[in-house]
Amino acid sequence: MESKISNSEDETFRLAREYAGTVKPGDVICLEGDLGAGKTHFVKGFAEHFGVQRDEVSSPTFTIINEYDGEVPVYHFDCYRLENPAEALEIGAEEYLYGTGVCIIEWPERISELIPAGARRITLTSLSPNRRKIEYHN
Repeated sequence: MESKISNSEDETFRLAREYAGTVKPGDVICLEGDLGAGKTHFVKGFAEHFGVQRDEVSSPTFTIINEYDGEVPVYHFDCYRLENPAEALEIGAEEYLYGTGVCIIEWPERISELIPAGARRITLTSLSPNRRKIEYHN
């Protein structure tokens, strides 16, 4: 496991862009962390690597999945409001999870049984208002 410390939103964006350079189409990235840990900020930097502007990225809290058209499609899940995996299946989550884009999932534990084997995991932990620990588990 690799761990990095971010001391600002800009540093989180930069670390996320760098990390995005290691993924390929079809990869699934699970973002774990409490509310306010910086998951959506991480996704903004991640998507920017693929040519998506930061201001186009927002948390899909109510829509569950946002699609971003970049050099590779980026599918941003926020599963916080899901009660069970069946709700994700009803909106076609499997097509994204086993598709040709890159999936990045906030609150993946809500749909854990749908997550493909081999998915990558990242944990974000808030250390102070601007400081985050980012752990890359695989």
